[in-house]
Amino acid sequence: MKRTLTILKHYLQTKYFRQFNSREQLLTWQNQQVQKFFNKVLPKSPFYQQYYQGLEISDWQNFPMIDKAKMMENFDQLNTVGISASEAFEIALKAEQTRDFNSNLYGYTVGLSTGTSGNRGLFLVSSQEQWIWAGTILAKLLPNFILYPEKIAFFLRANSRLYETVKSRHLQFQFFDLLDPITNHIQRLNHYQPTLLVAPASLLRLLAESQAQGCLKISPKKIVSVAEVLDPLDADYMSGVFNQMIHQVYQCTEGFLGYTCDYGTLHLNEDIVAIQKDYLDDNQSRFMPIITDFRRKTQPIIRYKLNDILVERKTPCQCGSILMAIERIEGRQDDIFYLPHQSTNEWVRIFPDFIRRTIIMVSADIEDYQVMQLSFNRIEVALKVRNREKDVIQEEVKKSLKSLFERLHCEMPEIVFLDEFPAIPIGQKRRRVWQLQKPGF
Repeated sequence: MKRTLTILKHYLQTKYFRQFNSREQLLTWQNQQVQKFFNKVLPKSPFYQQYYQGLEISDWQNFPMIDKAKMMENFDQLNTVGISASEAFEIALKAEQTRDFNSNLYGYTVGLSTGTSGNRGLFLVSSQEQWIWAGTILAKLLPNFILYPEKIAFFLRANSRLYETVKSRHLQFQFFDLLDPITNHIQRLNHYQPTLLVAPASLLRLLAESQAQGCLKISPKKIVSVAEVLDPLDADYMSGVFNQMIHQVYQCTEGFLGYTCDYGTLHLNEDIVAIQKDYLDDNQSRFMPIITDFRRKTQPIIRYKLNDILVERKTPCQCGSILMAIERIEGRQDDIFYLPHQSTNEWVRIFPDFIRRTIIMVSADIEDYQVMQLSFNRIEVALKVRNREKDVIQEEVKKSLKSLFERLHCEMPEIVFLDEFPAIPIGQKRRRVWQLQKPGF
């Protein structure tokens, strides 16, 4: 009963009652929530107690930051329930190996992040936090009221008791393991007939191709892309096949950070997470988010800098929400290309979206692509092309990339095209633009 009431309470609060008339009202309320949260949580976390010693809570927006490396380095002292990283890793890795995700540690759910930022992270949540999360995400994602029957199909590398929390008498939930063959997924989906389909963009693309071929025959009311950057190339294709908008959820180990509204705009969840910006460009459009989750007490996430690159929307969204609107999630800081400047000793930063748009604007016949910077003078490109001759499109892509590099005054790297398109290992996230070499700043 407590579980049901908590989920319903936070569903109703999020969907109907917690409304803000202005940014000022939101930020004032947010500041109050963060300070209340600090007063309760800081005394219970030995790490934060020492890290913020002597600082005034009212100045929390200027507190020292942490990142994934610092969080994992201090995990034992950071969490408020005395769980060690070694025992948490042990149970999480066992769940990954056995594919049995029902176990917990002293009543707390433990999970692993996928580690695309270079190192794996742990998340730790209590039952109460799971129920709050479930009520919130259902309020943001369900196409209808919570008591309306829905069938949710959820694809991820690993299941979790956290995700299973959304199950109820009215909401069916089935987990689809990304490690299973696509043929198994198609068979199960055809039988299950989900009304809400949630999966990484790369898997949704495969399902869309199967739907177009007539192998998959489903009609979900809503489709949500998670866990990977949703490329416009995929979004357009999937939208055409399923005849609907493809929504996005911005969710990571550190929290439920954003979702798309009915107009397709990604809004950050500032009603549950405080988000500050570390700008990356002079125009103050691209930034890395610094998050403070003022509801997560077991593993407090405070002034935590993510490695993601977000592009801020400059015009208001038609939906009228005062929550921060995002033009797109561009990728990770790790995905930025660096090339030497033609005439100075400086490095030129090339954001992933510049590369992405340069490729997809060449031809509508490009079905898929990968661009990899292997060194400061070598870039490899892989293309999947339909209809036209591949050699012709490759030359056009090379010409467009060279034009981009010339515009940015870069020394021209060698651009090499691969004969075969690299396969994505099962369970691994797709990265279309990525680099392996960074300058030593």
